[in-house]
Amino acid sequence: MAPKTEHLMSLRAARQLRRVRTVYIAGVLLWAACAAWTGWTHPWSRQMWACVLLLAVFTGLLGTASLWLRRLQAAPGHKPVRHAAPRHAVTPRHVNA
Repeated sequence: MAPKTEHLMSLRAARQLRRVRTVYIAGVLLWAACAAWTGWTHPWSRQMWACVLLLAVFTGLLGTASLWLRRLQAAPGHKPVRHAAPRHAVTPRHVNA
């Protein structure tokens, strides 16, 4: 069984990867729009290639973060920890006299 600190670190890592992934998605969308716009107004310019390069960088970062998040979530033995008592109907108990 894995120690609790290792489980907490994996939860923190997954949460941070989800946050970073949203930043990378925004970067991919921004640089795709910028590359399309620059390619339309100034085709084959240096600015267009800079946008395409940054689009490729953010796409690679997004792919890497998604892959790490998938591997982290699919790791065996990482089941959710239940800290509360299970929910069940409470039945009155009879005292035998």
